[in-house]
Amino acid sequence: MEDRVTLDGVLMKCDQEPSKVRNPADCENARIANERLANQRVDPAVEKRREADFEKAREQRRLAQEKLREEQEARTKVDAYTLPLVPVEPAASAKDAVPAAPAVNSSRPPTT
Repeated sequence: MEDRVTLDGVLMKCDQEPSKVRNPADCENARIANERLANQRVDPAVEKRREADFEKAREQRRLAQEKLREEQEARTKVDAYTLPLVPVEPAASAKDAVPAAPAVNSSRPPTT
């Protein structure tokens, strides 16, 4: 039941004159709705504690995820200063260079 006034009226009728109630299911539904409304009223101190616990757990999870992400980045990161050195040979001078082979034209058949 959504209307609080109607809920109270049905409960009062059920409690005062149970013999005049037309439908006992209405009384049961009103009692259930009243219990649910009572459970919704939470102590502000309890609510603050729940919220603080939630924030603490969220912060711990965030830190754990950040630490895991940093570990993964550290494993995949390449540090150019720690790589092994590879000697680079200078380009050959003009007189030491080997002459290139003549280009072959493959569009004409070879002549004999």
